[in-house]
Amino acid sequence: MKIPDIKILDEKDPRLHQVSKEVTFPLDDKTIQTIYDCLDYLEASQIEEIAEKYDLRPGMGLSLCQIGIMKRIFVISEDYNDGTFGRYIVINPKIISHSEELIYVGEGEGCLSVNRETVGIVPRYARIKVRAYDEHGNEYTIRVREDIAIAFQHEMDHLDGILFVDKIDPKNPFKNRENMREI
Repeated sequence: MKIPDIKILDEKDPRLHQVSKEVTFPLDDKTIQTIYDCLDYLEASQIEEIAEKYDLRPGMGLSLCQIGIMKRIFVISEDYNDGTFGRYIVINPKIISHSEELIYVGEGEGCLSVNRETVGIVPRYARIKVRAYDEHGNEYTIRVREDIAIAFQHEMDHLDGILFVDKIDPKNPFKNRENMREI
């Protein structure tokens, strides 16, 4: 398997704190290829033998701003644990509704741009409904929940120049945990 040559920016890179720009259609071939390369990279990173061989940190989501392309595009690859993956291509996303229930990742969120241990929780909506576009400019609406909802919100934050560590209260990293459900 050939691993796409993806260079992920570190959290110290100022581009990760910039707001990405809306995308216009049609996308150029290079952008479409980059989207597919990011998905291939994420899937390779989630296959243990490949990740070890190529020294890849496992990841399920990647925003194009994380590779220096300041467009409102992210991808998520969901490992179905049967050798297959669910692929999400999300362009110009907008949350159109969300649950009142808040959840958080018990072991803490991770990010391919944050190469250090972090402590704390990030409150996320348990369920969201998102309007977005695919790589061909087709509008769609999707409802996601639990871990995929967290991934969507994490990646949407990237598009707004926000890292998950920015959302952790440094004085009280587990603030209001009792008001949320751990997943």
